[in-house]
Amino acid sequence: SGVCNALSLEIKASPKVRAFVGEPVLLKCSFKSSSPITESLLVDWTYRPLSGGQMETIFHYRSVPHPTTAGKFKDRISWVGNVANGDASIAIQSPELSDNGTFICSVKNPPDVYHNIPQTVLVVTERGLAFQLSSAALLSILVFLPSALVVILLLVRMGRKFRAMKEKGKCGYKKSSIEVSDEPEHTDTACCGGKIKEWCLNCVDTDEEDPY
Repeated sequence: SGVCNALSLEIKASPKVRAFVGEPVLLKCSFKSSSPITESLLVDWTYRPLSGGQMETIFHYRSVPHPTTAGKFKDRISWVGNVANGDASIAIQSPELSDNGTFICSVKNPPDVYHNIPQTVLVVTERGLAFQLSSAALLSILVFLPSALVVILLLVRMGRKFRAMKEKGKCGYKKSSIEVSDEPEHTDTACCGGKIKEWCLNCVDTDEEDPY
């Protein structure tokens, strides 16, 4: 048990990585070794298709990176790691839907021989329409939405003022003496009816008293 703990090497990798067709994707892999990093350190990345089948070595590192020169990942694997910092990450250029599968990062740093082998499942999809809004379209939405709200508020306010003026005209509006209208004047009937009646009675009384 003491020997196993002394010669341990721990590897960590993301269990699942999402990517979009045509956009570079990073496959992270980090490790921690109990022994100093030497030129004997080995890094291997292998791939198994989603449909199953045999494992395929797509990247090998020993002192210098050695991307695969054959197969579906030819010229699409790049080394982005730094073994001195415990980083064994790689990147895949122009991922395709057929790249979906399991990637395994294996690190060996002799004399460390006991280590785990983490697996990363890559899921490549196409970007949906929600992600395809251009900056111009987004800017248009941000500009026109406030303008539309302002117009709606102005219309509501004008409608309220129109109704208030209409109600005021029905209850207490009085036309001026210079105003010309073909419509009969119906306002202030209740207010002026008594005065007209009194005026008419006075006229009748005056005529009766003074026949000349």
